[in-house]
Amino acid sequence: MNEILGQLGGLLLGSIPTVIFMLAVWALYSVLVHRPLVKVLEERHNKTEGAIERARADIAAAEARTAEYERRLREARLALFRQQEARRQAALQVRDSVLKQARAQAQAEIEKARAGVEQEKEAAKAGLQKEAARLAQEIVNTVLRPVSAASLAGSQ
Repeated sequence: MNEILGQLGGLLLGSIPTVIFMLAVWALYSVLVHRPLVKVLEERHNKTEGAIERARADIAAAEARTAEYERRLREARLALFRQQEARRQAALQVRDSVLKQARAQAQAEIEKARAGVEQEKEAAKAGLQKEAARLAQEIVNTVLRPVSAASLAGSQ
């Protein structure tokens, strides 16, 4: 057992420089590689997250601008529609007034034509009455005319 303990003691004494070397390598690795690497990775992560946050902010701003643009576009379309509707209403009013004038003019012409036809009718009636009176007089004259001997001889 002493022998085993002696061997163990020798191994331990022989491993001390290795342990010291390993601790030195670990310390140097930690100082020279690990800490700067962790620092760079943190900076990279922060820059990446910052870029992502900036991108999200830019996207949100773009969406806000897009929403504003769409709102303005809707307002412009609505204003255009209102203008078109106002023009259409004005055109309808003009058309209605022109139609009313045309109807009034046509009605006036119809009344004038009716009056003319009525005058012609009255004139024709008066003419017919005169002609009827003349024809009646002629018939009366013909019927009441003394019968001449010559006309009696010709009828026999």
